[in-house]
Amino acid sequence: MKNKIRISLAFIITLLVHIGCQPAPYTPKPRGFFKIDFPEREYVHANTGCPFDIEIPGYSLLVADPSQTKHTCWKNVDFPQFNARLHLSYYRISPSAPFDYLTEDARTFVFKHTAKATSIDQKSIQHNDHNLYGVAYSIRGNTASNYQFYVSDSTTHYLRGALYFNEKPHLDSIQPVLDFLKEDIRHMISTIRWK
Repeated sequence: MKNKIRISLAFIITLLVHIGCQPAPYTPKPRGFFKIDFPEREYVHANTGCPFDIEIPGYSLLVADPSQTKHTCWKNVDFPQFNARLHLSYYRISPSAPFDYLTEDARTFVFKHTAKATSIDQKSIQHNDHNLYGVAYSIRGNTASNYQFYVSDSTTHYLRGALYFNEKPHLDSIQPVLDFLKEDIRHMISTIRWK
């Protein structure tokens, strides 16, 4: 009887070890992303040294575009915490840089993203009390730039902006930061004052 119990027990243990050593079926896990802590919104007046004033987020830096020596009023608003940069290009409207040419140039830059974009939404910008008019482009998809705009007074001043992340375009991972920065850029646009 003891032999039968030992044999049965040995068989059960062998069976459990054999079953326990079988590989489990593979189940892919969804990709996870880091939790992002956003700073409190606070804006400061930035001295551009150019024919326009602007308020920028307190956690950003306004710097001259190092690649430009010819255009002294091309500035970058760096967002070091998010590895992003808003390129600002200022032009004085003139016969050599007419308003129609500048606006078409901005539209061309936006629509170069058509191959990767899933949609391009346009929204009019109009602040009559500050003589500020333009268009903001929200570009959806895995594109190099997901938000661009231009504003002007239509006669003298023209400012174009384009937001870029220093990362491989992957909208799923940057979407929360993009939404956060869009709000800040909208505030920046609303505070532009021509000199």
